[in-house]
Amino acid sequence: RQEEGVAMYRKAIATKPDHSEAYWSLANLKTFRFEEHEIQAMESLLESVELEDSARVQIHNALGLQNEALKNYDQAFFHFDNCNQLRRQEEVYDPVETESGSDRIIEIFNQQFFDEHRGLGSDDDSPIFIVGLPRSGSTLIEQILASHKLVDGTHELGDLPRVATRIRRFSKSRSRFPENLLELAPGNWKSIADDYIDSTRKYRAGAPFFIDKNPNNFIFVGLLHVIMPGAKIINAIRHPLDSCFGAYKQLFASGQPFTYDFTELGEYYLQYQRLMNHWHEVAPGFVLDVHYENVVGDLDGQVDRILDFCRLPFDESCLRFHETERAVKTASSEQVRKPIYSSSVNLWRNYEGHLDELIEILEPILQL
Repeated sequence: RQEEGVAMYRKAIATKPDHSEAYWSLANLKTFRFEEHEIQAMESLLESVELEDSARVQIHNALGLQNEALKNYDQAFFHFDNCNQLRRQEEVYDPVETESGSDRIIEIFNQQFFDEHRGLGSDDDSPIFIVGLPRSGSTLIEQILASHKLVDGTHELGDLPRVATRIRRFSKSRSRFPENLLELAPGNWKSIADDYIDSTRKYRAGAPFFIDKNPNNFIFVGLLHVIMPGAKIINAIRHPLDSCFGAYKQLFASGQPFTYDFTELGEYYLQYQRLMNHWHEVAPGFVLDVHYENVVGDLDGQVDRILDFCRLPFDESCLRFHETERAVKTASSEQVRKPIYSSSVNLWRNYEGHLDELIEILEPILQL
């Protein structure tokens, strides 16, 4: 009901002209275009010294998205950059802790660990996890699978991280993940899987399979390999620069604190790639990499590949994913209601002159 939603946002602005969240929410639809008087109103708001930083962040982001739509890329970057400089001051993020966490995960989840814990988990194969990084095509994959008659679509679930946090109850030392896994008794592993399945039951509508799409769950692939070896995991991949810049220009309501600074964003991507490489090495075949560019270029072929990996029969509805009527609660909500399009492929090249810092950090994995 997009038209009604747009009308309500505009009514909010008419009632309260400095309602920055309404402006940002309109822009965040990605398919919406402001009228000239609305652009002028936002620019006037930025000139006000009384405008709070949180509101300034939203207006800058809205103008960035609007200018990108008009192909005014330098002006768009100006607004994205100003938005992120202000937003980063509000975030708490430690890149050293991210790297340390990756070190600990790789150290514990080795081949010997998997060999020693084989057969201790659940045989429940109902979850299909979609992981990756934000703005890498995960919602598109989710919408394709949610269109299948045997799959329940949900939304970005926080159940797996919560279940991982509760593992501490089995640990005498109360150590944190993943060290606390070393103290688990053999019977605890199935209990963790059962805890997860029970907590996600409320999102399901009766289909034999369901989607858990939470990009940040890539850190839990090793845990899933032990507790639910029959689960399917799809890794949504996009060109590193499109992925990173897509996250940089997205103003998240909460979370993703690493996305507001190019250095932190690039280094986070390297840690993500490092972990995914590790999972492919120690658990070959457990994760399917799906490239956004390949889905755009060959929808039929990639749908067949995804369904085959998930052991699902072909369903024509997956090719008509944009017709599926369901609530989508991510930044791509309106984009996945349109047929496949290629305008977001290599979008980063329009900003290349502004991305030197990011390109330098990602250089080890870039194939420009």
